[in-house]
Amino acid sequence: MEVRIEQVRVGKVVDFTRPGSRSAIDKRLVDGPVEVGELGLGGDEQGDRRVHGGPDKAVHHYPHDHYAAWREALGEHPLLAAGGAFGENLSSTGLTEADVCLADRFTLGTALVEVSQLRQPCWKLSDRFGVPDMARRVQDTGRTGWYYRVLQPGRVAAGDVLALQDRPHPHWPLTRLAELLYRRGVEPSLLEEVLRLPLVPSWRMLFERRLAQGQVENWDKRLHGATPD
Repeated sequence: MEVRIEQVRVGKVVDFTRPGSRSAIDKRLVDGPVEVGELGLGGDEQGDRRVHGGPDKAVHHYPHDHYAAWREALGEHPLLAAGGAFGENLSSTGLTEADVCLADRFTLGTALVEVSQLRQPCWKLSDRFGVPDMARRVQDTGRTGWYYRVLQPGRVAAGDVLALQDRPHPHWPLTRLAELLYRRGVEPSLLEEVLRLPLVPSWRMLFERRLAQGQVENWDKRLHGATPD
């Protein structure tokens, strides 16, 4: 399995929509090769390092395949005209969440990367699009994109190949993981199964808590932002 990377994008942190908020969601096209390191692409920044960036969210990949469905849902929104609408670092066609499994390893240009987690959309997507429930729509449709951790640094440029090298968990495509996460599953046997996967620490804590408490999470703060006092 392989696809061509059609776009490589990086962004700088700027003031965002709400008082005190900062973001680098506006990723711009890179002309030529860019370094792929443990913390992401050379020149890329994150506005809030508590929830964005870091080794387990080093590179964000969003399928351009989804843009047609978003245009159908939203109309000819200007952000959907070219790419980068979702703050993605990488854009490609022919590979979606249904085709990718957790912990898949790919060569990306000369780098080696591993699928670490799905994206959990936040309110900044809603503000960026000017659509109050955009983050919720992204979550509910499962058209979230995913993150890579970088196992071996290298370089990538538009036109380079992303090629599958290893698939240790073929029964866990990202669509199945999203179904469990976002459809709020609390079935013990399924939670025990997912806890055997190489989850990032925050997801492991989430599923362990679900298993222990039999309850699901409230995502309002992530989806809508903090409520003013």
